[in-house]
Amino acid sequence: MDETEALPKLREDFRMQNKSVFILGASGETGRVLLKEILEQSLFSKVTLIGRRKLTFHEEAYKNVNQEVVDFEKLDDYASAFQGHDVGFCCLGTTRNKAGAGEVEARVEELKFDRYSVFRPAVLLCDRQEFRPGEWLIRKFFGSLPKSWASGYSVPVETVVRAMLNNAVRPSSEKMELLDNTAIHHLGKADSSLKP
Repeated sequence: MDETEALPKLREDFRMQNKSVFILGASGETGRVLLKEILEQSLFSKVTLIGRRKLTFHEEAYKNVNQEVVDFEKLDDYASAFQGHDVGFCCLGTTRNKAGAGEVEARVEELKFDRYSVFRPAVLLCDRQEFRPGEWLIRKFFGSLPKSWASGYSVPVETVVRAMLNNAVRPSSEKMELLDNTAIHHLGKADSSLKP
């Protein structure tokens, strides 16, 4: 059975383990789509958002989402917000220039997780709530190109989220995984039972 065929069973087995998850950056584009997909798939028994402020949700699906407000400048004071979770997703948006090549991975390595995955998508294709003129122009440019070419330089945020969740449910013997844009496209499209 290949990876695509195995994903529905892996997802169901994962769901039965009653794992808990935290999400950093749920107010951003990737975090918002990730939260929605996590709730739709019912993958986790407990979902906690960790952020600078509480988010407001009106839909019934969000009623059991826990929220922890933290000061990122004094993160050590809020260690308890991160405890008791099996999985964590960090969707704090940044550019590669701001993140510092390899610096983020080095800092995560210091935390001694059993397993962690770093996703390095190309230009995210999404409809942002905030207007970024440069990104708007790039999205228009990539939108006019053939998908086979554009996918090498861009990726829909939904594909990134599906890749993140598919990666979380599949077992791995690797302590650290680095997924580039090509791997994100492959893993994000690995299960046709999820909506495109």
